[in-house]
Amino acid sequence: MVDVDGTAKLGVVAAGPYRDELARCLLSFKRFGQWRVAAVLAQCLGKAAEAAIGGQPGYCLVPVPTSGRAYRRRGFSPVHLVLRCIRLRRILPYCPSLDVLEKRGDPTASGVILAVFWRLPARLAEAVLDTGAPKQAAGQKGLGRGERASRVRGSMRVRRRWTKRLSGRRCILVDDVLTTGATLAEAARAITAAGGVVCGAVVLAATRPPAYASTAAGYDPP
Repeated sequence: MVDVDGTAKLGVVAAGPYRDELARCLLSFKRFGQWRVAAVLAQCLGKAAEAAIGGQPGYCLVPVPTSGRAYRRRGFSPVHLVLRCIRLRRILPYCPSLDVLEKRGDPTASGVILAVFWRLPARLAEAVLDTGAPKQAAGQKGLGRGERASRVRGSMRVRRRWTKRLSGRRCILVDDVLTTGATLAEAARAITAAGGVVCGAVVLAATRPPAYASTAAGYDPP
């Protein structure tokens, strides 16, 4: 991720580009409730995390919180569910997940998600680990880089009970799809403000770089 002046701000590792099979897989998972896909996505995210931290201990994964509106529409948080699957499968045993971020003024996102997905019912856990059309809501889709940044600026904070324990911890942010990077930038700001050290981020998929957003799909500038 780079700033408007070209300065590198945060290193991000993506499991793959947001297209073809991976894009369809994420859409089925997020919009159509295909929870079993989490088992596959967990493997993908685990590989991305291994690349980001180099197999070294001392890091923690911090999921980017979803909004209360998105949670109510889907009935679950995609990022939290994938991380829960990673934990149950012991994919990254040396890298714990810490659910420390919350949306400001959004009790649904900060309370219900924590209760549901970090204490996942046995039936849902079995369904996720088994390897054997929704309503559109107003979100960030279609917004430009500046509009996204303005919308999410100041929208996150670290939960009060985590403020002291987060100080000095090396954190890797986790999100599902990277577009302009505005959401990850806001999460990094909140973690840094609480004393945490943001060392990078991992995502399941990344879209084309923001600089190419106005470029025709058939042309890749050098």
